[in-house]
Amino acid sequence: IYRFLDRHAPSSPQATVRLEFEVAHCAQVDFGQGPLLHVPGERAPVKTWIFVMTLAWSRHQYCEIVRDQKVHTWLACHRHAFEWFNGVPRTVMIDNPKCAITRACYFEPEVQRAYAQLATGYGFSISACPPRDPKKKGRVEAGVKYVKSSFVPLREFRDFTHANDQLREWVMGAAGNRVHGSTRARPLTLFTQTEQGLLTALPAVAPECPVWVKARVHGNAHVQCEQAHYSVPFQLVRQSLWLEVNAATVRIYQGHALVATHPRQHRPGSHSTVADHLPPDAQAYLMRDPQWCLAGAKRVGPSCLALIESLFANKVLDHLRAAQGVLRFADSFGNARLEAACARALHFASPTYRTVKKILKEGLDLKQLDLALETALEEPYRGGARFLRPPSDSLH
Repeated sequence: IYRFLDRHAPSSPQATVRLEFEVAHCAQVDFGQGPLLHVPGERAPVKTWIFVMTLAWSRHQYCEIVRDQKVHTWLACHRHAFEWFNGVPRTVMIDNPKCAITRACYFEPEVQRAYAQLATGYGFSISACPPRDPKKKGRVEAGVKYVKSSFVPLREFRDFTHANDQLREWVMGAAGNRVHGSTRARPLTLFTQTEQGLLTALPAVAPECPVWVKARVHGNAHVQCEQAHYSVPFQLVRQSLWLEVNAATVRIYQGHALVATHPRQHRPGSHSTVADHLPPDAQAYLMRDPQWCLAGAKRVGPSCLALIESLFANKVLDHLRAAQGVLRFADSFGNARLEAACARALHFASPTYRTVKKILKEGLDLKQLDLALETALEEPYRGGARFLRPPSDSLH
């Protein structure tokens, strides 16, 4: 059918419409593949990306070479671009990258929570192109191609700082002062003489650029973000929470309710734990450390203190739980009986949790203990042997 229609149906050429933009109204944003950079500490060259924001009316650009397309990079590049222009356009036209659009849709795309917060703080609206239709932002598409063809192949870079310094110099020099093929004017001239003064002024205090991450609470009452772990109340185990990640803090929300705040951990594998977030038994174990046990034993008496010290003197096993268990007997039997039981256990050289427990359970601590009493020995052990001849009857 398609071949028949191609031969006999009249062809209808596809026509495009040129988009026109008012001064300071729109900026278009896109990523392009950047050069490979040799970064200290990395064995292989690092793949990079070029962030480009082009003002649709003047064609003046902001460009930055970055390492990834993560949300925090996307937000930081926007802030740098607005500070570069010293103003904010009314609309930012983007494609559908995952760092900005969580669900691409022709009618109702869903904006990433952090990007929406940034747009509110700077006062611009987000215009996402329809899926698979990048021609709507053709000016930045052309700008990316221009950077990749006219800047990247002609230079060598030592690191990110060296590369971005050269890129900014190129934007303010060769790129900004060229005669643009469409406007027939220099982009930097149009920007400085007309467009810059009509941009929306930057806010007095730059809005924060937090990254919002959804994470599930593990069985240990911690959530994981960027290989670091943060505690939440143990009642929220197995639930999904929102994490607001700033440069210095991490705030954790259940819906709209703030449930935890932590200093941000930058070392992979590190933990930030609030003791009140843990179950009661875990809190008790952590709070009752060896120093707490020794102080409690000292209040009971010298025999109890000596027994607890002997438990901690063991170089093979950690007897913290045993020491905690011994001191817990005071709640049921009282300090006096516990002190007597510890004295009896020490007398018989058995300073263990099970010995103290047995003494208290069987009431042996209530019996008077004569520390000078010696164990009665059988006659053969106190005198001579039964068949041993006396010295006078020995053979000569």
